Amino acid sequence: VQLVESGGGLVQAGGSLRLSCKASGFTFDEGAIGWFRQAPGKEREGVACLSTTDGHAYYAETVKGRFTISTDTAKNTVYLELNTLKPEDSAVYYCAGDDSPGIGRTVHAGFCIGEYYDYWGQGTLVTVSS
Repeated sequence: VQLVESGGGLVQAGGSLRLSCKASGFTFDEGAIGWFRQAPGKEREGVACLSTTDGHAYYAETVKGRFTISTDTAKNTVYLELNTLKPEDSAVYYCAGDDSPGIGRTVHAGFCIGEYYDYWGQGTLVTVSS
C-alpha cells in the first residue's frame, strides 16, 4: 500500500490550496480515509476523516466550514480542499487510510484519530504566511 500526497506549498493568509493523495494497493470501496496535520512542537491533529462506505465526513472544529474532504474513486485519489487559510493552518499534512471492519463507524462516532489508520503517506508541507 502506498499513499502519495501532493499539492502543498506556500500561500498567503486567506488563500486556498488543494491537497491530493493518490493511493495504490488500497481502494476506497470500504473503510475510511483521513487527513491529519502536525505543526512543529504540536501534536498530530485529525483534520478531516471520511467513511468511504457512505461518505460521512468528520471535520475538526478548527477547520469546519473551510476545509472539504472528497474522493475520486476512478482515480483512487482523496483530496483536501483548504480555503480561507490561516497562519495556524501551517503544518505537514498527511493522508491516511484504513480498511479494517468498523473503521467507518469511528468517523460516524466523531473520531478522526491517527492511531486508527494503518496506511500513511509521507506528508506535504503547507505554509501560510500572514
